[in-house]
Amino acid sequence: MSIVENIAGLAKGMGVTLREMVQPTEVENYPDGPGPERGAHFQDRFRGAHVLQRDENGLEKCVACFLCAAACPANCIYIEAAENTAEVRISSSERYAKVYNIDYNRCIFCGYCVEACPTDAITHGHGFELASLDATTMIYRKEDMLAPLPEKKLPETAGATV
Repeated sequence: MSIVENIAGLAKGMGVTLREMVQPTEVENYPDGPGPERGAHFQDRFRGAHVLQRDENGLEKCVACFLCAAACPANCIYIEAAENTAEVRISSSERYAKVYNIDYNRCIFCGYCVEACPTDAITHGHGFELASLDATTMIYRKEDMLAPLPEKKLPETAGATV
């Protein structure tokens, strides 16, 4: 009886294979789709390239506490701290990250750095095109990861007459 069951299972599997072979192929419209992501659709929980966030005043949120580097199991985050001065304010705290590098050759996108950050300075963005044939281009520096400056709103004039 087991030979009959084996033949029936083989015939069922071949039926599925033949049925899939004759159906048309469905292709997602990447990279030619519409929008900035050109056809790619992401879930909110997607962990892409890291983004260093800014506050509402345009200052960097990173205070160089080194908690993200300590939490990283792949040891791919390198930070050098510097002090803010009265003339030059980079962050709202006493210190800021003068150097902030992530080596994507080693990063495993685990999200521990995001969870460890007390100021929510580092987050995962939706950037996914990180492939490169040159390993030296896989080290992202602070300038590559910084979020753009927030747009300044023009003050509304109260009681303006035309």
